[in-house]
Amino acid sequence: MTNPYIPQAQLVRLTQLVTPGKAIVVYGPRRVGKTTLIKRYIREHDPDALLVTGEDIVVREYLESQSQAKLTSFVGRRRTLIIDEAQHIREIGLNLKLLADHVEGLRIIATGSSSFDLARQTGEPLTGRKYTLLLLPLAQLEIQERESAHQTRGHLEQRLIYGSYPEVVLMDSNEDRQLYIKELIASYLFKDILELEGIRHADKLTRLLQLLAFQIGHEISTSELGTQLGMSANTVDRYLDLLEKSYILYSRRGFSRNLRKEITKSQRYYFYDNGIRNGLINNFNPLAMRGDAGSLWENYVLVERMKYNLYNGRLTESYFWRTYDRQEIDLVEEWGGRLLATEMKWSPESNRAPGAWHRAYPDSTFQVVHPENYLGFVSDTAVTGS
Repeated sequence: MTNPYIPQAQLVRLTQLVTPGKAIVVYGPRRVGKTTLIKRYIREHDPDALLVTGEDIVVREYLESQSQAKLTSFVGRRRTLIIDEAQHIREIGLNLKLLADHVEGLRIIATGSSSFDLARQTGEPLTGRKYTLLLLPLAQLEIQERESAHQTRGHLEQRLIYGSYPEVVLMDSNEDRQLYIKELIASYLFKDILELEGIRHADKLTRLLQLLAFQIGHEISTSELGTQLGMSANTVDRYLDLLEKSYILYSRRGFSRNLRKEITKSQRYYFYDNGIRNGLINNFNPLAMRGDAGSLWENYVLVERMKYNLYNGRLTESYFWRTYDRQEIDLVEEWGGRLLATEMKWSPESNRAPGAWHRAYPDSTFQVVHPENYLGFVSDTAVTGS
């Protein structure tokens, strides 16, 4: 029996962007549903599209040719070309440019599981000819299409521990979820880094991620991480960059408007998925048995908010805020000339902004997001109801 389809928010955006003479590049981690997205697009909007994969050696022979004749013959009479796993095709950007320039009315969609070669190769050749979409593990605003508010409340702990990869969400048992996450980490997590960057072993990448897993919500020091890992700070920086480009981690920098007491140069790192974070440290214990519920909550709400902004087309700049005397705010969003400050609290004790923030930014808005009100922050849905 096939799993039910959970409507993907980016399908609407993809359909809007597909245009003759343009290429749509869909990025995102492995196993988040990029292939499902394009197959759904074909099924609902373009059944005559030509779907190929960059892992096919015959496909690569044509799409690496830089021959107008070979490229044109490959497409034939089709007017939509969809290339899955396009990062495996050398000079893909240049070849897509040739197709877009010389096959009249051709629509192009390409997917990639990392932003390494695909971003580099499609950047300059496709300037002015492409749009990009980022696809992440399922967002609450997508999952709510198939569950009631009552079910959402019941599933919150599951999301904090096992995350929101599509197959994880659709599984019935926690044992299956654990096995899936462990296999995902073992087989897919570092695949692009190891293949494309020539790194021989994943052990130090894993160790770096494990250290970061215990530092959610805190600024990191690459020098300290390097000392713990036996590598230089420059190597740590390089690894962090690779982990961001493969959509395992993302970073935020400090917010400031030139107040000398505010920290701006440090970075905080978060995981795109709680399940990956917990799988890396091999801790799937229930919340009642662990001391990191606050970190799990912060990571979960921040990435859900990111997905909410992304899928709603909100061009929001996001930061953390902290002063040297340790007053801090988890999330500061700058959008439309306004500042929204948000604290994530698993067990809220106060809903007041830090004094230094209130004095420095009196026109900003402040709120505390906790389990009783978070749905309105990540999905525009009230937590109450059935």
